[in-house]
Amino acid sequence: MRAKKYVLTEQEMPRQWYNIMADMPTPMEPPLHPGTGQPCGPQDLAPIFPMNLIEQEVSTQRWIDIPEEVLDKYAIWRPSPLYRAHNLEKALDTPARIYFKNEGVSPAGSHKPNTAIAQAYYNKVAGTKRITTETGAGQWGSALSMCCAFFGIECKVFMVKISYNQKPYRRLMMETWGANCVASPSNETRAGRSILEKTPDSPGSLGIAISEAVEQAVADDNTKYALGSVLNHVMIHQSIIGLEAQKQMQMTGDYPDVIIGSAGGGSNFAGLSMPFARDKINGKNIDIIAVEPASCPTLTRGPFAYDFGDTVQMTPLLPMHTLGHNFIPEPIHAGGLRYHGMAPIVSQLVLDGIVRAEAVQQMETFKAGVTFARSEGFISAPECNHAVAMTIKEALKAKAEGKEKVILFNWSGHGLVDLGAYESYMRGKLSDHDLPQSVIDTALKDIASLPKPRQARRA
Repeated sequence: MRAKKYVLTEQEMPRQWYNIMADMPTPMEPPLHPGTGQPCGPQDLAPIFPMNLIEQEVSTQRWIDIPEEVLDKYAIWRPSPLYRAHNLEKALDTPARIYFKNEGVSPAGSHKPNTAIAQAYYNKVAGTKRITTETGAGQWGSALSMCCAFFGIECKVFMVKISYNQKPYRRLMMETWGANCVASPSNETRAGRSILEKTPDSPGSLGIAISEAVEQAVADDNTKYALGSVLNHVMIHQSIIGLEAQKQMQMTGDYPDVIIGSAGGGSNFAGLSMPFARDKINGKNIDIIAVEPASCPTLTRGPFAYDFGDTVQMTPLLPMHTLGHNFIPEPIHAGGLRYHGMAPIVSQLVLDGIVRAEAVQQMETFKAGVTFARSEGFISAPECNHAVAMTIKEALKAKAEGKEKVILFNWSGHGLVDLGAYESYMRGKLSDHDLPQSVIDTALKDIASLPKPRQARRA
């Protein structure tokens, strides 16, 4: 029987996270204080995050030990399996060998618990009683709700309104794990009320939800904020995906020519790709592709600039590719990818040519998801379908070129509570969203007066 799954034992699970900041060709530019415009120090971040996570955020240490309490919770579902997609290869009639890392095996159904476990643990150690956060499609909110339950921490989730309405079962998952989930923008915060006064029917955005969550965190000494993507410590925690995948690819006898991940804020993409990006920095020839929605093209059409991580301008200024903090994406079903910015680490890797970005339209992603489901059996989350679509493109490209490429992608989560999106697709209710340049230009006017990164000219 041909090998289908490559599975590590619990004893083979990585005991350290990898921090690519130790190996990046160009040092990261610092976050800036939103009031002074000067580089943020640890104390500037203390109202939002516990100090133990701030230390990871600014660390350039290559390897960071994973606490035993975190490893114990990881073992509920980790190590996650690596699959060979034989049936997809056959369906595409491609000479490419396709592998995918299955992060949908976690109880929450995605990669998000990899950092939610860590953040809940470090907050517990720091004495945090309550955590606020935002969520788009609900993957992060459900993951953090579960992990806060593990460590006895109260959890409040501001869920982007369009996704709150589209994905009720994600909300119910959060409530089952004990979290309080509200639609954003809400009337519970000044930030939410200010948006609703201007746009009563606002569909919401991750930037708005972040504003609401941060506002509540800074108002209470017993409350901290947790972010599911974008920040450096989140990328570090997610590196366990790629570290496991490196061990599993050794089991296959193959090494990836192409690595693919969907990208909204950057966490699942970075989690798989960063350990391999280190190989590329050290001389390996790998094509590493971040895939984003054409309706929210942060990397492919947004400049590299300093911008706020939220809409109401409460967060530090981050050096990243951005569409502007006031940009409101179209209400596509890939709610987790509807974010105006990109992780500074991913943005820097794009600037340095280690990573390249591609954008795909919504209809292509759902077509790819159906192809994957009918060949491999797994129903992907709409966000994950972006990676599936690009994998199919690369596999067909290999066929056209007659090359036996090895493709590895991150299957970042299942879509079993996103079936309403598939119903809309199969009933002809979905469409592509063309984003006029004028909309981007208008949103970018709001960052014109902000400080400029030294490397902005390279973007």
